[in-house]
Amino acid sequence: MKSPINKKLQMVFFTSALLFLLVITACSQDNKKSDYDTLNMSKEKIDSSIVRSGTIDLIMIDENKDGMVYQDMMDWNVISDEPGKCPLCGMILKEVSLEEAKENLIKHDYKLKEN
Repeated sequence: MKSPINKKLQMVFFTSALLFLLVITACSQDNKKSDYDTLNMSKEKIDSSIVRSGTIDLIMIDENKDGMVYQDMMDWNVISDEPGKCPLCGMILKEVSLEEAKENLIKHDYKLKEN
C-alpha cells in the first residue's frame, strides 16, 4: 500500500511533467515559420504580374517578339518575357519557345488565346 506522501509526490511530479510538456509545445508552435519565410519570400514581396489566369495570350507575353518566353516548369501558368523566379514556388523560370510554352499549357489544361 502506498503512503499518502508518495501519492502526493507522484501527483506533483505528473502535474509538473504535464505543464512542462505544454509549455514546450506552445513555445515550439510560436517559433514555426510560415511557408513564405521558409522560401525566403514574404507575402508583400510576391509579384503576381507573371502569374497568368483565364485565357493566356502567349503572343502578348512575348513583348520583345523573339519567339521565346520564360516559364516555370512546376507552375505552368507563370510565364514572363524576362528571366526571373516564380513568385509562387521560387523556381528559376526556364527559357522556352512559344510553341513549347503552348504545348506545356495545353498538356496541363490551361486555356490559350488562338492568334
